[in-house]
Amino acid sequence: MFSRVSTCGLSGLEGYHIQVETDISNGIPAFDIVGLGDTSVKEARERVRAAIKNSGFEFPIKRITVNMAPADIRKEGSGFDLPLALSILAAAKVISEHSLKGYMFAGELALDGSVRPVTGMLCKAIAAKELGIKKFMVPAQNAREVTAVEGLKIYPIASLKEAVDHFTGQVPISPVAYNPEFDSTEFITSEDFSEVKGQRNAKRALEVAASGGHNVLMIGSPGSGKTMLARRLPTILPDLTFEEALEITKIYSVAGKLSQNSPLIKVRPFRSPHHTVSAVSLVGGGRHPKPGEVSLAHNGVLFLDEIPEFSRATLDVLRQPIEDGVVHISRINGTVSYPCKFMLVASANPCKCGYYGDPLRNCICSFREAENYLTRLSGPLLDRIDLHVQVPTLRYSELENNRSEESSAEIKKRVNAARKIQQERYKSYGIYCNAHLKGSLLREFCKVDNEGKRLLRSVFDKLNLSARSYDRILKVARTIADLEGEDIINSKHISEAIQYRVLDRAIRL
Repeated sequence: MFSRVSTCGLSGLEGYHIQVETDISNGIPAFDIVGLGDTSVKEARERVRAAIKNSGFEFPIKRITVNMAPADIRKEGSGFDLPLALSILAAAKVISEHSLKGYMFAGELALDGSVRPVTGMLCKAIAAKELGIKKFMVPAQNAREVTAVEGLKIYPIASLKEAVDHFTGQVPISPVAYNPEFDSTEFITSEDFSEVKGQRNAKRALEVAASGGHNVLMIGSPGSGKTMLARRLPTILPDLTFEEALEITKIYSVAGKLSQNSPLIKVRPFRSPHHTVSAVSLVGGGRHPKPGEVSLAHNGVLFLDEIPEFSRATLDVLRQPIEDGVVHISRINGTVSYPCKFMLVASANPCKCGYYGDPLRNCICSFREAENYLTRLSGPLLDRIDLHVQVPTLRYSELENNRSEESSAEIKKRVNAARKIQQERYKSYGIYCNAHLKGSLLREFCKVDNEGKRLLRSVFDKLNLSARSYDRILKVARTIADLEGEDIINSKHISEAIQYRVLDRAIRL
């Protein structure tokens, strides 16, 4: 007796088709699973055996051989329990194998036969659609997550018995309708830029950064408002598109961080790891590679507070993900890739005590200590940060000023307008913002007038900028021009972009 059912495995965020083949024959009773499964797959034998018995069905006392094809790819996780059980029941003629055709299955079984949710279900649903499979049976707790995939019939089940009753025709299950439940404008927070007194230059820099998806480094004394500004950055980030939301949700699905109440991510992520974070936690990895903080911040913000306190070795692993927008994790069993197009927002004191160059407080660091503090950040990493912003200490008169400050909603309107221009401009190129411009696209879309070119040439020679810094200036200038609705970058845009590159060097001098 033989049966075959379909399920899905994951390599990073990409799903691949797996066929669970079951053969039941006479002989010494045994239950073997082959096909390069990990420990959790091997342990599925006992879960499946108990689940079948406790669901009211007879477990075949024969020789059972299950093959998970293709056999040369390693299978990980407990999501194969449900297809294993259904394949055995089909081979035992409890249900018809023909009724299982056209379905894909995934889910973990409890010993009592109930079906538990598994991670990465959204990625598996997208893979099922790409493979041409129209029906997907999933744990009930995963159902809302996969209804974001259009063109796929979702059959939620709470137990193995429900699945069997469906295929025997006793209690058919109605598929769940496509329902993305997506509204990116519902983001509510108590924090607002109107609460930030002064710091007009820093606010302007963050507006530019949010508009173009640029990386930012804020430098200033303790208490000047660096962290407060960074925490309010999400309130002015542009609304998510549905495509961006799906990309983020896939990562959180694989990482097992999706909420049951709101399975589709509707706001841009804001990740703020502690400075003791390891390199593996930051970029991802582990024995079974999982997304790190850089991927969990995809299409959002990665905030590194007091960045010089992070290990230099940890910080330097950010260089390739920032440049490529994807992180590749290589292990002996293979390589997985996770997207990581994030905004790096960092804050730093100008020295160890924090008051080097402060007009109101005396610095107690020696000149060499103060000079060397920010050199903990390597030159190549600083080159990859588009805007370097000085955040000065506020005076009492600024704190007591009753003048109303611009709200996050007002700033966000301009950010959304600028981002809309970029989305329309790059809709044929698979990118969303100016920060993602590379190579020929940079030259094509960052046209500078003659006066701007003269200014850029002069500054490039005087400051001895690198080629990467030159590209960063062009990208930031492009964003500033978009905020003003200009097609051509002029000297005013270049001038503002340049000032965001020299602030950190001015502090070092």
